[in-house]
Amino acid sequence: MSRSRKKTPIIGMTTAASDKRFKVAEHSRERSAVRVALAKEVDTPSPKAFGDPWKAEKDGKQYVPHLPNLLRK
Repeated sequence: MSRSRKKTPIIGMTTAASDKRFKVAEHSRERSAVRVALAKEVDTPSPKAFGDPWKAEKDGKQYVPHLPNLLRK
């Protein structure tokens, strides 16, 4: 595996390692909103209202063909 390389130079937009904390928080917020809506017997909120990827720490990916050192695993 010492010679393995990534095939496409696509990296995240920021230096954040992961979106896990953001996703966990947003799913928790969604579950609590659904729980409240069911208790009040009203319509549940749309799942699209939670977890907007543009609000996350790492908001997308970019193609960077001119940086060969990013192809190292």
